[in-house]
Amino acid sequence: MKIAIIASGFLPVIDGVTVSGFSRLEKLSQWGHQVLFFCPDYSCLEPLYPNWQDYTGNILPGVRVVSLKSMPFFVDFETNIGWGAYRQLLEELRQFQPEIIHVDEPERLFIGIWRFVELKYARQAGIPCVGFFRTNFLEYIEDFLPLPNLLLKLPKFLVKKLITFVYNRYDATLVSSTITQQKLIQLGINNLIYGNFLGFDRDKFHPTLRQANFFAHKYGLTEVERQVKLIFLGRLTPDKGWDFTLDTLPQIFQQIEPDKIAILIVGDGEMKEEIVTRLGKFTPHVHLLGRVSPDKIPAILANSDLHVTASEKETRGLTIIEAFASGIPVLAPRAGGVRENIEDGINGFCFTPQDKQDFIHKLKLLIENPTLRQEMGLRGRNLVASKYSWDETVGNLLHVWQEQITVKSTKNP
Repeated sequence: MKIAIIASGFLPVIDGVTVSGFSRLEKLSQWGHQVLFFCPDYSCLEPLYPNWQDYTGNILPGVRVVSLKSMPFFVDFETNIGWGAYRQLLEELRQFQPEIIHVDEPERLFIGIWRFVELKYARQAGIPCVGFFRTNFLEYIEDFLPLPNLLLKLPKFLVKKLITFVYNRYDATLVSSTITQQKLIQLGINNLIYGNFLGFDRDKFHPTLRQANFFAHKYGLTEVERQVKLIFLGRLTPDKGWDFTLDTLPQIFQQIEPDKIAILIVGDGEMKEEIVTRLGKFTPHVHLLGRVSPDKIPAILANSDLHVTASEKETRGLTIIEAFASGIPVLAPRAGGVRENIEDGINGFCFTPQDKQDFIHKLKLLIENPTLRQEMGLRGRNLVASKYSWDETVGNLLHVWQEQITVKSTKNP
């Protein structure tokens, strides 16, 4: 199959979208498909990503990555395909002649170019064009626009209209969460296809990666080895619930002997300095590991004791699945797509969103009870052991793509 994929980001940026996107390309390459992969370039962020061009060109057999002219995005450390990419994108599509076009987060592509270049080509070529809903930007507005609720009504209304306008123009909108699917139905998106489209590399994430004195050897953190290690993994941005976390963690240190726990923060973002400042007095127990390459994440998770997140707006929550595969339990809010994988009290705990006392109570239970952590971690691993392999999830994508190609060819014989 000849597939054109237009993505909102790629390596060396590290997040759930980019890491899963690369894994998807690896599997498509292994199966002999031809892929033309478009993503933003990172020339405007070259001081942060000096090696970004290492991920362009023919990076895998049958896979060519084209970095398109881009501009800064509203989230730090990211760029977005810009209006200057219109002709380049259209010309590349014409030369490649794909059988289908797949667009991750098509609303980002539209606001960057302000035209439907991908749909224009698809209509002319008589091929399907599908969108993949990955991020619910409507729910993120209040995180990035700290305005009174009354003033937020207009931007929320406009974003809602934008989302429905964009996705309903596609032949199909793919979604990997039943919870997110219901939200999109309520928004008015009428071309939804639900499926298990997002996976992780089960061979890389495993409890056997746990080893004695891991953090002492790898990061020079000798005291951490005798402490209960709480790992926070993800972007250090408002949408990840950091305001709640920063308000609540000091109370944890008041109720639990500080020397008993270590807070490990893996990631980078605009809130890094605020996190350093507000948790400064707990420095001996708080460790910011910064941006970590994907190949190091499995060992970090396996050598931690529990994964904690306060993010309420995940469409699925890749780090939740990776934590379970690593054999550790999860504490997360009872909100968003993470609820699909957390069985409250079985493989982790869900706390009431924004409820500090509920968060603290459940976190204390996990910190103080190693047997509970181990039992929950085992159940979590059993949950994901038979799900979310890239063989299965990319296979599901290929099935949907082929169905869309068949439908389109029937309409346009």
